[in-house]
Amino acid sequence: MDRQLEQLVWARSGGRCEYCQFPKQFARSPFQIDHIVAQKHSGATTAENLAIACFPCNSYKGPNIAGIDPVRGRTVRLFNPRKDRWAAHFEWRGDVLVGLTAIGRASIHVLWINHPSAVNMRRLIRELS
Repeated sequence: MDRQLEQLVWARSGGRCEYCQFPKQFARSPFQIDHIVAQKHSGATTAENLAIACFPCNSYKGPNIAGIDPVRGRTVRLFNPRKDRWAAHFEWRGDVLVGLTAIGRASIHVLWINHPSAVNMRRLIRELS
């Protein structure tokens, strides 16, 4: 990946994970550049297929491009930060992220965004801010 593309991807993220919106300044592990559609699924290394992800989101997402909506039990694609509007699929209810759509719910489930340690970390950050 060339330096210019890397800089574009980082700048576009606004210093937050593009999946769970966790701020980079509070992360214990470095954020990573994620291929939204993994290279193993022929995902290109282009601006349209790259997103900044915190270590937990990137680790749990892995090469997944779909998940099961826990409400309807159907397989749906995961949230795509380049094609989807975040607020159309998610909303915060306190420190818990809620999926408003099947895509949002499946993404939260696959990426373990509401893992108890993540919810606790968000609570601590909110209390300290």
